[in-house]
Amino acid sequence: MYRQLVRFLHQLGAVGVLGALATCVVLVATAPTDSLAAYAGTRHGIAMISKWLLVPSLLVVLISGLLAIAGTRAYMDAGWVWMKVLLGLAMFEGTLITISATASRAAELTAQAAAGQSDPARLEAVLRTEWGGLWVLIAVSVANIVLAVWRPRFSRRPAER
Repeated sequence: MYRQLVRFLHQLGAVGVLGALATCVVLVATAPTDSLAAYAGTRHGIAMISKWLLVPSLLVVLISGLLAIAGTRAYMDAGWVWMKVLLGLAMFEGTLITISATASRAAELTAQAAAGQSDPARLEAVLRTEWGGLWVLIAVSVANIVLAVWRPRFSRRPAER
């Protein structure tokens, strides 16, 4: 029962992560450019998806993955599992730095620009970072899924005599 619950939570979290990333990509790609007020609403939506879906889903994936490793001896010795752990930690850091932080900053800058308090050109660098980060995190997510399905055997060097 423990393993099934942890596996379910891990898969549910992974669906939440990929869904949130895909939603952010769609919103970034289809954001209205004719009105700063409408664009500010889209940016706020991206920030909320990051805050309430992406980061919590990623936490569920990381915690359930670590619980699965702790509860399954075979996982402790599998190289592919530790590769997933490293990729998961990189995803968490990348999500906090690249997506969450830039989504919040972009929402703030857009709202200021819509109110006439900031130059819209300041957004360009923030949006470029966010766009690239979204695609990198999607690639890392897919790599994690491939590792979980494929489960490659990473060979160890034989002990030298």
